[in-house]
Amino acid sequence: MPTSGWIEPNSPQAPQTQPAVRVFDKAKGLALVEDSLDFSPVLGGPIFQLLRRSHLSGDALELLYRRVIAVALIAWSPLLLLVMRAPASSRDSFIHDVEVHVRFLIALPVLIAAERIVHSRIRAVARRFVDQRLIVPDDMPNFLRAIDSAVRLRNSVIVEIGLIVFVYSVGLWVWNSRLAFGASTWYSMSGGRWNLTPAGYWYVFVSIPLLQFVLLRWYFRLFVWFRFLWHVSKLNLHLVPTHPDRRAGLGFLGRTVYAYSPILFAQGAMLCGLVASRILYTGAKLVSFKLQIIGFIVFFVCAILGPLLMFTPKMAAAKRKGLADYGLLAQRYVDDFEGRWITRESQTSEQLLGSADIQSLADLGNSFEIVREMKPLPFGVDEITRLAVVTAVPLFPLLLTIFSAEELVMRVIRVLF
Repeated sequence: MPTSGWIEPNSPQAPQTQPAVRVFDKAKGLALVEDSLDFSPVLGGPIFQLLRRSHLSGDALELLYRRVIAVALIAWSPLLLLVMRAPASSRDSFIHDVEVHVRFLIALPVLIAAERIVHSRIRAVARRFVDQRLIVPDDMPNFLRAIDSAVRLRNSVIVEIGLIVFVYSVGLWVWNSRLAFGASTWYSMSGGRWNLTPAGYWYVFVSIPLLQFVLLRWYFRLFVWFRFLWHVSKLNLHLVPTHPDRRAGLGFLGRTVYAYSPILFAQGAMLCGLVASRILYTGAKLVSFKLQIIGFIVFFVCAILGPLLMFTPKMAAAKRKGLADYGLLAQRYVDDFEGRWITRESQTSEQLLGSADIQSLADLGNSFEIVREMKPLPFGVDEITRLAVVTAVPLFPLLLTIFSAEELVMRVIRVLF
């Protein structure tokens, strides 16, 4: 039995009771790594455990519909019930408050549903590093330590308590500074900054903090995920410049960002609600928000894709090394090829037909071309475009404030066709 290295699942030395498990042998014996490789940035933490005990979530974030209904009942339904007991002016103000409905009936449920999507798509990424042999055996202990560190941070009780404290301190102060306490609305009455209606108290101290906490928790999860990738990027990765994905085998990382599309959609929906309320109640024009909308989309696309640039230095180094290695191999091959077929005594056409040397030369040229076309980024234009579109889609209904529905449809048809 070796003291280090991989044991293939179907080899005679592998445990027969778990044929699909790869194990790593280090000093004190065998350590199963199957559970460690099944890493999810959302499957853990005290809130997750609370949801499980409340039968609002399963072990793998099942029962999604229960959580979506629960957040709607907590964040939005009490506002409706309390407002219904208020004067007619308050009811009308609440019904026409687009920003509130978009935040708590669209954005918040999408953020809750995103947990299931992220879990199902991201949990396989750590395993891909191993299955594609991007992690060399000597670095496997460091890779497992990176996963363990991410899991401990994800499950931190102190962090989630800190998020709650932040929401009810800084978050509450920020939101109070932008709420319209000077005029009578469905959530406040004129005459005092804290002269809230019953619906206003629930809105300020329950609904808004709940949304803020869910958002901050997502930002924290993104931090955990990108911190894990940063640790991985520091390892001695086995990058293959001739990989067909044109990204040295890391192309799958770019595709993982699609899992975070619902978060960008929710962010776009909240911006849509904010801009819509300004247009409807202050007479603002959509074009006046052009720069803010463009900056918003660029910021969130960069926030998701930007951290992946941490792999760029090693990908660029792999490309340079690949060009040098395959250039040297090509030079040696063409020298031998020329010496055999060109400078020596010519061969008959029958001998040239179907020659393996000709095919090998073509294959070598194709390999060199793949290395030359390799991109030093784990993502491409497709990922940038899709994330930008997902972020912008919730803002499309705002175009109805400029164009009629028929005119908007005709403009879209002209663009598409």
